[in-house]
Amino acid sequence: MTDLDPNLLFIKLGGSLITDKDQAESARADIIFALLQEIRQQLQREPSLKVLIGHGSGSFGHHAARKYGTRQGVSTPEDWQGFQEVWLSARELNQIVVHLAAKARLPVISFPPSAATFTANHIVQQWELTPMRSVLAHGLIPLVYGDVVVDTALGGTILSTEDLFVYLAKQLKPARIFLAGSEEGVFADFPANTHLIPMINRNEDLSSILQGSASQDVTGGMLTKVNLMQALCHELPGLEVRIFSAEDPTILGGIMQGKPVGTLIR
Repeated sequence: MTDLDPNLLFIKLGGSLITDKDQAESARADIIFALLQEIRQQLQREPSLKVLIGHGSGSFGHHAARKYGTRQGVSTPEDWQGFQEVWLSARELNQIVVHLAAKARLPVISFPPSAATFTANHIVQQWELTPMRSVLAHGLIPLVYGDVVVDTALGGTILSTEDLFVYLAKQLKPARIFLAGSEEGVFADFPANTHLIPMINRNEDLSSILQGSASQDVTGGMLTKVNLMQALCHELPGLEVRIFSAEDPTILGGIMQGKPVGTLIR
């Protein structure tokens, strides 16, 4: 059993949940605020809990990213212009989340990956985490998000929140990761969505039944998320990852209290 921190929890607020992914730069402020309030209430109930929050970019990053193909690499002057546009768009959503967190009295500090991270072929090579560790140790909440980063092989690329969580989990060792989105979990019959898979083993191969995302998602759909989390569970035995819908924000509070909702990967 890997030495995981039972009090550390990662929560992702998915881009499909906090934005209208089919309408450019459209944040769902009411849902974001309600989700942040749920987190605050659970932290009040359980003061020993430490939380790291990540959020997707949804309609703020993916439209520009798709236009310029930023995920695949950055080389021409036009590509670098697109790189900056994706950065600006992702940052705008992050500023909305930061503002709403302050309104919800949740003490977040944003750590933009573009400022402190570089990759090689999408694999994080370096990320100085001393400030993040200090923030966590003193009861504050690190906030990360899908962002552009410099890549030594590709020029530049985009890291999804799941990509960030994979690296951060190996360093910080959370016991639980919650991926809150608009889908109720992982379905065996997407897009009909009548057969929810309640549990996925870290070794199961689901490539024949899972597909990508119904909306624009340049960093991969459900299959990518599941594969990343399965690999992470393999590397960190004891880790539990839950994928669920938080369209009703109170579901997030329930899951933080241990209610079995959505799909569990372990």
